[in-house]
Amino acid sequence: MTAAKILIVDDEASIVEALVYRLKQEGFRPLTAGNGARALELARRELPDVVVLDWMLPEIDGLEVCRRLKQDEATKRIAVVMLTVKSDETDKVLGLEMGADDYVTKPFGVRELVARIKAVLRRADGSSTDEIFQVGDLRIEWQKHVVLLKGKPIELTSKEFELLRALIQAKGRVLSREQLLDRVWSYDRSIEIETRTVDLHISQLRKKLKHLADHIVTVKNAGYRFDSDRP
Repeated sequence: MTAAKILIVDDEASIVEALVYRLKQEGFRPLTAGNGARALELARRELPDVVVLDWMLPEIDGLEVCRRLKQDEATKRIAVVMLTVKSDETDKVLGLEMGADDYVTKPFGVRELVARIKAVLRRADGSSTDEIFQVGDLRIEWQKHVVLLKGKPIELTSKEFELLRALIQAKGRVLSREQLLDRVWSYDRSIEIETRTVDLHISQLRKKLKHLADHIVTVKNAGYRFDSDRP
């Protein structure tokens, strides 16, 4: 089996060195870039499985790199994990809106980051079916990862897509935030992850579903469910 390629984009040599060492231990093939321009060049040429992307970069910042990757047909399906000292919720939402799949705040543990990378890869390798789901103006082709709204494609990050899949496949059952974290993020249970992460992704998903946002129902003190019967 070919080793997954992980592109590390950071201008702090100590962080890059630590990540390269650990990723090699885990059997991955790390690539590195010290600025945004080099990151875009490598991403387009090497098509890595995951990009670990620092927000604060010389030349082109991480947010702009993420936006360009997600708008490029050749690279839009590459998972992006943002690395940043920014921890405000507004910054997290901005990163998600640019297409980031995950968000890790510095300082971070290398073990935690590697666990998140593995989770992204597990979702990408997970089995899918040929089944097509449709409700109202929404059509989803699971195998192709295509989501159409009124016949027009809408761009979802990998986490938004898997979150929507988990809710729909629950067939009306309520899923708690903890269950969604387990199904979508698949993190090591020894690592503490805020359930607020789910709420942020639900908020972004609802915005993209537009007039069908109400199909994702918040159940107070319980979690979320997808209601296919809503008009």
